[in-house]
Amino acid sequence: MNLRIGQGYDVHKLAAGYEFWLGGILIPYELGSVGHSDGDVLIHAICDAILGAACLRDIGYHFPDTDNAYKNIDSKILLQDTLELIKKEGYYINNIDATVCLQKPKVKDYIPKMRDVLAEILEIDKNTLSIKATTTEQLGFVGRREGVEAHAVVLLIKE
Repeated sequence: MNLRIGQGYDVHKLAAGYEFWLGGILIPYELGSVGHSDGDVLIHAICDAILGAACLRDIGYHFPDTDNAYKNIDSKILLQDTLELIKKEGYYINNIDATVCLQKPKVKDYIPKMRDVLAEILEIDKNTLSIKATTTEQLGFVGRREGVEAHAVVLLIKE
């Protein structure tokens, strides 16, 4: 059995006039994620963790922001495509642990739905997908509500 650990990180600026997509769901908020795609920082971090674990580079390599095919794309599609990339290499996901860092909005009530949505896309049991949220105690760009960041760690298995 071949085990691979991958770590992912992403950050997006928050601004008025954008939707706030997080973990595959739309969250009502006065600010949204600025990005070439829908700006779903959590999905992007998970994609990078998965791709990194399989030594398949990163999300920007596979889905570059210079390609208009990905302009305003639903990040759930990127996640599905990422899963297909690792399946071709013979990997499957054992578990994911992710953390979202944002001052506002409070997202704890949305986490169960995020887990449902992401687990279905990734074809994993939702009990193998941990999503946590934290603030930065009003420190830094996250604390000033200028941006949102996410971290993810994944364990892949190849038998």
